[in-house]
Amino acid sequence: MNTYKNIAVIYGSDSSEWEVSCRSGEFTASRLDETRYNVYEIFARFGRWQLVAYKKQGAMQVPLPEGARPEIDKTDFSVTVLGEKVKFDYAFIMQHGHPGEDGLLQGYLEMLGIPFSSCGAFVSAIAFDKFACKSYIRDVDFVKCAPDILVRKGDDLERVAAAVEEKLRYPVFVKPTDGGSSFGVTKVHARAELVDAVRFSFSESPTAIIEQGITGRELTCAAYTDSGEVKSLPVIEIVSDNDWFDYDAKYNGHSRELCPAPISRELSDEVQRTSQLIYRRLGCKGLVRMDYIASEDGIFFLEVNTIPGMTNASLVPKMVRAAGMDMTDFLNIIIENS
Repeated sequence: MNTYKNIAVIYGSDSSEWEVSCRSGEFTASRLDETRYNVYEIFARFGRWQLVAYKKQGAMQVPLPEGARPEIDKTDFSVTVLGEKVKFDYAFIMQHGHPGEDGLLQGYLEMLGIPFSSCGAFVSAIAFDKFACKSYIRDVDFVKCAPDILVRKGDDLERVAAAVEEKLRYPVFVKPTDGGSSFGVTKVHARAELVDAVRFSFSESPTAIIEQGITGRELTCAAYTDSGEVKSLPVIEIVSDNDWFDYDAKYNGHSRELCPAPISRELSDEVQRTSQLIYRRLGCKGLVRMDYIASEDGIFFLEVNTIPGMTNASLVPKMVRAAGMDMTDFLNIIIENS
């Protein structure tokens, strides 16, 4: 068993998801085992990393006000608090989006030899790009991928629209290849809407994926490693009050997240098994969530979330509760198996 003393929970990000990331990071920090670890919360955005709160074993949390937040020393991943230098020996990454989900932060920690909670740098980079990730998955025999077209900023969008009509059928989803929380995503029902949707996606990323819409039930499942074995949490079905599971449905209460999903035991087992197979296929570690559409034609893979949301209302904590597990105990498993 690994033994760590000073855990840094890193949240905030350089992306549109930075506020969601803060909520995830604060929740995670509050659930870490206070009998085992000293927990330090780091807000990191646009290259400035500051200690915003800390909690030593068995003590109360100490929040630090603006103007009194020490900077993190990136040369050795440490901080000086009240004259005491604290070197972090583990990082719990809760940065949604760049740079915590695309491999950059992982690469920094790998160079310093500091263990962390998520997939490694290479796997994070592949998984973060929706098109690249699907390229690793589309030829397997245990899950399907919806047809898609890759678009880069500067491409002739009228030619792209013609290719969509030739290769796909409406409705389609236009998504930034590297992003989350449905930022920059549009469901497009006709050619007249397509070009504006692609330009909107470019506000989040220089590349976009135009993906065939699949009719079915939206399911999600998380996988993780425990004692060398890849395991799955219970499946959730997402039922949106909106036309699809957009930002408003995710964060403003316009969806129902049914856990465990009211599906057959056979389908539930298949989704859990598929999540484990994708986890191994990509070479994941830590906690990873996979999203799917279950249609009449089979299970379609949508994307991987290597830093899934971790607020009290997020999907993974609901899965953990449905599995009858304590959140603190579950986080101990993630840490000790990193």
